Formats: sequence, C-alpha cells, structure tokens
Amino acid sequence: MLAADKASTALGIEPVELRDGYALLRMTVAENMINGHGIAHGGYVFLLADSAFACACNRAGSVTVAATAEIDFILPVHEGDELVAEAVERTRFGRSGIYDITVRRGTEIVAEFRGRSRTLRA
Repeated sequence: MLAADKASTALGIEPVELRDGYALLRMTVAENMINGHGIAHGGYVFLLADSAFACACNRAGSVTVAATAEIDFILPVHEGDELVAEAVERTRFGRSGIYDITVRRGTEIVAEFRGRSRTLRA
C-alpha cells in the first residue's frame, strides 16, 4: 500500500519496519515543508503520522481508512530534522481499531497522534 501512496512517496517517507498492527516510518524535513514561522508546517508532521497509521491498520487484502484522527504538537520541527513515526495498534473490535502514533526526532517526542480506523472491506 505504501508503494502506491503518491503523497507519502513524494515527501520521501520511507518504511523502516512494517508488520500487522505496527509501522515505523522515516521522513527528513525538507525546505519546502517550512512555514512562515521558520518551523515545519504541522500538516507535514500530521501526514507522516497518518501514513504510519495507515500502514499499521491495513492488513493484506483489506481496505482500512481513518474514521477520526487527532494530533498534539509537542515540540517544533526544523528543516533537516529526521523524524520517525511509530504506529502501534491498541485494539481492534469488529471493523474498527484504535492506534497510537508517536513522532520522534532522535529520542525527543515531537508529536502524539491517535487514529481510529474503519475497515471498509476485507
């Protein structure tokens, strides 16, 4: 699924580790991701976390999408920062699931994201 995700691949998002219910993705913050305050636009941080969420909740043969998602921005991110987003499945029930995604720069947590998924079809 990630290979066909043109938005993620255009931003240079790369998989580090992928398995059912878990994903670890990496992205380097580029110059074109910087906002008027000189820090990374939050939408790019959200997109990285959302991509990890998508990888963790889509299993082979399923089509699973976000039902809701929210993010807390904790620290500013700068050009050249290498970010990793780690998505962990917390629970699945019926066609729904809850996932927590932590975005880090090195050992620092820069954002926390929670996504709720809905499987459309197996």
